[in-house]
This record gives sequence, C-alpha cells and structure tokens, in this order.
Amino acid sequence: MTAPRAGLAGLQAAILIFGAAVRPDGSPSPTLRRRVAAAHRFGEAMLVPPLYVPSGARGRHGAAESRVMAALLREAGVPAERIREEPTGTDTLSSVLAMAALLRTHSGPVYAATSRFHLPRCLLLLRLAGLPARPVPIEGASGVARWWWRLREVPALPYDAALMLWRRMRG
Repeated sequence: MTAPRAGLAGLQAAILIFGAAVRPDGSPSPTLRRRVAAAHRFGEAMLVPPLYVPSGARGRHGAAESRVMAALLREAGVPAERIREEPTGTDTLSSVLAMAALLRTHSGPVYAATSRFHLPRCLLLLRLAGLPARPVPIEGASGVARWWWRLREVPALPYDAALMLWRRMRG
C-alpha cells in the first residue's frame, strides 16, 4: 500500500503511531524505530503534510514512548507543529481511547502505524472508537519472535474489543 498522493480532497491525514519499548539507556528499541520510520516514510509520500500522533506513556525506562518517537520524527525533519504527542496511553486500548479523544474534531483520513502483528487489533479498536483507520505498511519481525507476538495477540484482540464495546454501551 502506498500513501495517497492527493490526501483525500486536500485534508490533512493523521498518522497514529503506537508505542513500543524504550531501552534502559533511554534510546528507542528497534521496534519503536521501525514504527516511526514506517510512519515517516508513509507520511512523506503525501501531498498534504500529515499530522503525526505518537502515543505511549513512560514505561520501565527513560522518557515516555511518545516523547522518544516525537524526537525521532523531529530528527527526521518533521516540524514540531506537525507532531501531537499522546503521552498517557499505557496499553493499546488506553492509547486508542486517548488518540480518539485527541482527534475528536479531525476530519481527514486516519492511518495506524504499528508492528504487523499488532495491526489487526489497533485497526479494530480504532474503528470501534469511531476512527476509520487504515494501515501504514511496515516491515515485520522475523523468526520465533514473530510467532511469539502473533500468539500474544490471539487473546488480546477479543479481550480489548470486548472492553471497547462495553465502554461504548456504557455511554
């Protein structure tokens, strides 16, 4: 999938970047780097410069994931006014809820940048939250790690979807 050249009638797209681990020394993990690089590559192909929304709270190490991703985007040449950090998400569901609230008035297309194994859950939750998100192409992990992360998603997807539907029913 390539980035849309016209940006849907000139509307600014939002590229939501889901967090991943920050290393003990405060540097981004390879997964975090891949997600940001994919989002940046995709966004740079758009005619209308997108809004980047990195999400993720502070984990076990270093600064908030959103802060580390925003720094990577700035290092890649993205102006600060095109980055809107979401630093409260502690897991996929809370990140989706926070990003949906942040984009309440956004009228352009929405894209999700995350690891390939994580994409189905992110897209489902974003759509349940009212954001008709589409995927950002990304290279995946290989070998045993790939299968571990895919298997981890098996219980997580229906669990988070049920929680999201329950929240929607409550009000």
